[in-house]
Amino acid sequence: MVSDVDLVDVVSLAEIAERCRAEQPDLTVHDPGGPQECLLRSGELLVRSDGVPMAVDRLRRWVDRVEDAADLVFARIRLRPGEEPVRIAADSGLAVAPNHVHVGSPIMIGTARPLPRSAPPPPAPAEETWDVTAAVLDTGLDPHPWFAGREWFAASEHSPEVLDADGRPGQDRQAGHGTFVTGVLLTHAPGVRVRHRRVLSSLGLTDDATVAAGLRAVRGTVDVIVLTAGCHTADDTCPPVLRHEVERSGATVVAAAGNGATTRPVWPAALPTVVAVGADAPFSNHGPWVDAIAPAVDVTSSFVRLAPSADAVPGTETREYGYARWSGTSFAAPRVAADIARLLHLGVPPAEAVRQVTALQPT
Repeated sequence: MVSDVDLVDVVSLAEIAERCRAEQPDLTVHDPGGPQECLLRSGELLVRSDGVPMAVDRLRRWVDRVEDAADLVFARIRLRPGEEPVRIAADSGLAVAPNHVHVGSPIMIGTARPLPRSAPPPPAPAEETWDVTAAVLDTGLDPHPWFAGREWFAASEHSPEVLDADGRPGQDRQAGHGTFVTGVLLTHAPGVRVRHRRVLSSLGLTDDATVAAGLRAVRGTVDVIVLTAGCHTADDTCPPVLRHEVERSGATVVAAAGNGATTRPVWPAALPTVVAVGADAPFSNHGPWVDAIAPAVDVTSSFVRLAPSADAVPGTETREYGYARWSGTSFAAPRVAADIARLLHLGVPPAEAVRQVTALQPT
């Protein structure tokens, strides 16, 4: 059997930006191919709301406007056209930072093709109910047969998958990702209650502001949070908005380490308070900041696809529920989150659950 990781398809951050620029024209790459390479929202800075007056005063010559975001406790500063957010943030002496773009972990930068393939049905998760809740911050969640009849799905705020946002023929490359990730979680922790929130686009992109908003939305209401996208930063430190929300989440945060085959930290996974999950695979990021590894090659789980309607009229596609194989550390993260959730279900305190799961990892 040929797996995804046997198929070479070199993809750089610059190529991702170019492919997605028609739908997201504000993408820019800082220091392409260099040691500070990172993907950004062009002309944007994020700053704590209480720091806006000082930031605007000091950065007046570069600021176009300020957009408040009270739900984030951070505001978005829009710079004038052509200004460089990394340089301005570094030179400002203020607690401001660019709005970094996060890449979903099945987009294997420089390693492999991330396309899911159809798979035969695996055993369905058992019908159990635990007093443990996990938030999956991803592309959304569809009423797949594995979930549709569960109490938590009926009671949840629905954020169905967006399957074709770019208008091009076929399904977007990361569409169905949240449904797949949730299936992995339930396969190994069948009684967990799931809260799903869309923070990741069907193209596989998000940013600091959006992830922070998702973290804030589930703050204090869940036991475990699963994140499957991450970013590099020019100075290899965590964006302040992400650190702020992770530290206040009140949950065990589990994040994919990413698929760049590098030791360079990915955020927020590399935060000491986050369980960063890689894989025993050539595409996986690695290094001392990675806390655990789990299977990530040809993982099988629930999936949703676009299917032609019976009359085959363009634009009238329907959704088809089935199963797929997919590779990436996105699918290692929910496996480790499930192990932690199972221990919480058995009454193990959160810190001890993390210790037990990470202690079992190979050195």
